[in-house]
Amino acid sequence: MDIFLVVLLVLAGVALLLMEMFLLPGFGIAGVSGFGCLTGAVVVAWLKISAVAGYITLASCLILSGLAIWGFLRSKALDKMALDTKIEGHVKLADNKLNKNKKEN
Repeated sequence: MDIFLVVLLVLAGVALLLMEMFLLPGFGIAGVSGFGCLTGAVVVAWLKISAVAGYITLASCLILSGLAIWGFLRSKALDKMALDTKIEGHVKLADNKLNKNKKEN
């Protein structure tokens, strides 16, 4: 039961961190909850299972978080969320007219 809880907390923590980084703006409830889940998973593994399990959980949290972020950045999911418009309008500056008026005066 403790191993299931640790795995569940790790998966929830990684999912919440991904949501915070890519879907929700700012550092808010999802980010704090994600770090809390990952920390809770390490603490539960350390106290309920063993110190070796705590080290393994800590390493797996770091590796899994890094792989999840890397995989999400490499996927095409961000292309759908990105603003991909090109500005084709041009603005003529009034600077030339101002310089001509100064020279005439």
